[in-house]
Amino acid sequence: MTRYLCEIGWVSMPSKIRVAYLGPRGTFTEQAARSYFLDNAEFLECKDIPEIFTVVSSGSAEFGVVPVENSIEGSVNIALDMLLESELQVSGEIDQRVVHNLIAQNEIALSRIRVVVSHPQALAQCRIFLKTNLPKAEVLEAGSTAAAVKSVMGSRDRAAIGSELASKIYGLKVIRRGIEDNRSNFTRFFVLSRSQSARTGNDKTSIIFSTEHAPGALYKALGVFADRGINLTKIESRPARKRPWEYIFYCDLEGHVEDRVIKDALKELRGKTTFLKILGSYPRAKGGT
Repeated sequence: MTRYLCEIGWVSMPSKIRVAYLGPRGTFTEQAARSYFLDNAEFLECKDIPEIFTVVSSGSAEFGVVPVENSIEGSVNIALDMLLESELQVSGEIDQRVVHNLIAQNEIALSRIRVVVSHPQALAQCRIFLKTNLPKAEVLEAGSTAAAVKSVMGSRDRAAIGSELASKIYGLKVIRRGIEDNRSNFTRFFVLSRSQSARTGNDKTSIIFSTEHAPGALYKALGVFADRGINLTKIESRPARKRPWEYIFYCDLEGHVEDRVIKDALKELRGKTTFLKILGSYPRAKGGT
């Protein structure tokens, strides 16, 4: 075993760890993965979120990094659905501010840019900048911000919106930094693994549960946390895909499953729910909620 430095400190891992992330090269997910593992890993590009789960489940990677929530756009539903179905554990979280940059082959005047390309969400999150500074430019959509950045290589009149990491990977120039409309734009990522994270004293736990379709059922379920003074940092409902018009609830709470108060609360919760799955306990992200 080798000790590696990551965002949460020194941890023991296999001599060569592999981390799967949502590609292509230069995505915000890769940027999050590298900020967490501090380049102490081999990073494996995956084509979509389900592939990340498959790669980690099979042992082809020790960890996976997936986006689960954006402060503006909301939850990443495919990631939540995969968490319900997978046996993987959530072993860490990353809160990353999303900084959108205007990127081109070389330094270029905005008046010479005829086409701007990016992922639809990035374009929507930079609407004011585009309307104010590039009102005549044609706007094109790409499958990802990284793919958009790669597409402007060699062009003299095209620009992309993407991460600074992507500009470095593809040898391009950031000509305007921080062009997003909202500076409070954060994406939350989960770090996935096949094992539970150790207790640190500053942890969160994520669970999924469902209740009977009866008056007061959810109220009674949540009462097990209120009665013990356990703070819930998130609760979200999602349709139960196999039971029309019934719902499952994703919940984050402060504490670790090894804490006595959390252990007792979850034991009582099992008796008040029809389904309960503990996704994992993990160190809270630095500066996270």
